[in-house]
This record gives sequence, structure tokens and C-alpha cells, in this order.
Amino acid sequence: MKRLDGKVCIVTGGALGIGKAACIRLADEGARVAVTDIEDDEGQRLCDDIVERGGTAEFHHLDVTDEDAVTRVLADIADSLGGIDVLVNNAGISGIDKPTDEIPSEEWRKVIEVNVNGVFYCTRAAIPHLRRRGKGSIVNLSSIYGLIGAPDIPPYHASKGAVRLMTKTDALLYAKEGIRVNSVHPGFIWTPLVEAMAEASDEGAHAFRENLDALHPLGHVGAPEDIAAGIAYLASDDAKFVTGSELVIDGGYTAK
Repeated sequence: MKRLDGKVCIVTGGALGIGKAACIRLADEGARVAVTDIEDDEGQRLCDDIVERGGTAEFHHLDVTDEDAVTRVLADIADSLGGIDVLVNNAGISGIDKPTDEIPSEEWRKVIEVNVNGVFYCTRAAIPHLRRRGKGSIVNLSSIYGLIGAPDIPPYHASKGAVRLMTKTDALLYAKEGIRVNSVHPGFIWTPLVEAMAEASDEGAHAFRENLDALHPLGHVGAPEDIAAGIAYLASDDAKFVTGSELVIDGGYTAK
């Protein structure tokens, strides 16, 4: 028996990168997966691929900054797939990379709206559905930069620190109801976004990759599948005694 058989799992920002890998892994573990994203074509293509692999998946367009849409879409998913057991709050953006004193307010708010408020809206909407199950799992994607600092992208780092503590607060609030809430903290992961950054870099893609690899004691950046494995663990009953935790998947980056 697969460890997520019968569970309904929602992944926000599920069409690409870590979200895509998570959707595939959860489906492979037996879950019925709701892929949500603003990237409709990629999301539907992913669902089609999962179904071709023998899994169950359906796509729902969702902008996590639209709180009314969040409530409506989660209700639609519950109706269509028969409830909700797991919410993976993965949707996020990196935002502007400037010193704090040079960041326009609207650029700051844009990142916070997606990375922080989006997690709030989705969690708030999911809790009633998880209550009906009598238990559930929420997995929030933070970052190593929710744990340590770095002299770049201040809005992103602030947002991921917020997600870390939102996770702990909700873990305590809902523990007695059997709802577990945990955060995942990836290091540098070779996603399409990072690959595009490499291609656009002045040093060239190969040198960019080598320099990024060297930052990690294991000698290489991670793959989206590495993070998906951690998400699947936290979603499953294998993690039934795990809540309020920080799962760091970073190739040793934060151990230095």
C-alpha cells in the first residue's frame, strides 16, 4: 500500500519546479492531487502527465493572493476529490533584489502578498476541511533564508522568516485537532527559474552552476525531487508525531 493512498493533496504553485515535483511524488505515493497555479497550460499538462502515469490529478486555476478565490477553489476541490487531507503551501516569488533602502513599497508588498498572505489565505481556507477529516497535514515552503540571513533580496528573506514562525504558531493552535503544520527549508535547488538565471549570468551557465554547487558541502545543488521527497514524508502518516518542525534540505549549506 502506498503511504498516501486515499488522501487528497493540494499543492499551490504546483505547475513548475518544486511544486511540480511535489505533485508527481504525491501522486506516485497514491494521493489524489489538486494542482493549483496561475500557469494554466503547464498545470493542465502536468495533470495529464500524472493521469497517463496512472495517478489522479486535476488542475484548478488559483491566484493565492485572491482570498475569495482561495476559499472558492478549495471548496471546489473538496467537492470534486472528496475532501482535503493535505495542503502544500508552495506558491512563492523571489521579488526584487535591491538593498532595503532602495525597494519601492509596492515591490515589498508584492512579495509579502504572495509569500506570506497567500499562505495565510490558503491555511485559513483549508482548516475547516481538515477539521472534517479529524486530522490533516499542512506543509509550508520556507527556505534556508527563513533560518539564516544573506545580503540580498530582503523581501524574500523577510517573507520566508514569517512563514517559519507562522508554521510554528499554527502547529500549536491546531495540534489538539490532529492537524500537523511543518515547514520545509530548501537550499539552492536547480529549478527552471535558477537555470534561467544561470543562462542569463555574465559568467555563463556552466560557471554559474559550478559556483552554486561549491556553496554546498555535498558538492552540488539540490533537485526539485529532493524537496518533493521531504514534502511527501511530512504529508504522510510516517510523520504523525511531527509538527512545528523545520525540515532543512540544503546539502549541508546551513551546517557551515
